Amino acid sequence: MKALSVILAGSLLVACAGHPASETRQLEGEVFYLQRMALPPAATLSVSLQDVSLADAPAVELARQQGPIEGQVPLAFRLDYDPAKVQPNHRYAVSARIELDGRLMFISTEQHSVKLDGSDPQPLRIKVDPVR
Repeated sequence: MKALSVILAGSLLVACAGHPASETRQLEGEVFYLQRMALPPAATLSVSLQDVSLADAPAVELARQQGPIEGQVPLAFRLDYDPAKVQPNHRYAVSARIELDGRLMFISTEQHSVKLDGSDPQPLRIKVDPVR
């Protein structure tokens, strides 16, 4: 009887290990701007996926990609998020910004809404505008 319990417990552990509690999903896209200029080599890109459901509260961030820029526009990004954190009837948006030495150079000024239900066009195209 004890051997049977050990075998059943081992089988249960193997079954659970094969199925992660939560798989990640991705949003892929590119950030671009219309100005005819090259980005400095030290510029950084930050793209985030946020829950923007509450108008009077700060957005809740679900995913972020941040780091040095490699190459020139369009700048590819990939946001890995946990679908378990996606709430029905909530609104989600992707925003982007480009900085140089902590100073904002470009930022997305339009809301780029996403549904996170598999129907979002990919790659997403996020336009950023210069900050003066």
